[in-house]
Amino acid sequence: QVQLVESGGGLVQAGGSLRLSCAASGRTFSSYVMGWFRQAPGKEREFVAAITRSFGGRDYADAVKGRFTISRDMDKNTVYLQMSSLEFDDTAVYYCAASSTYYSRNPAAYDYWGQGTQVTVSS
Repeated sequence: QVQLVESGGGLVQAGGSLRLSCAASGRTFSSYVMGWFRQAPGKEREFVAAITRSFGGRDYADAVKGRFTISRDMDKNTVYLQMSSLEFDDTAVYYCAASSTYYSRNPAAYDYWGQGTQVTVSS
């Protein structure tokens, strides 16, 4: 089992940057596929980015490709989401998630979730 704690959210102006962090407990962090999702008010939770267990394969939603970067630090048991050129439509609660089975853009594939961190982009 793994516990996830996100941090780094906040209020930023359009065009600005933020870096989200997700600290994972447990000694098996490297065995999980890690993902970031977001949920805006009145909308379904949507995929943002994911990084695989080894070799650091990455995948991004089209809406964030070229602006967001996902990375993981195995020594610190932490996954990051660097967000640049933020837009008003990026406003949402951002969730970190871990999958013990396979990589997917579907939230249902992820076993563990953090509590979420709010990102608000002002126009």
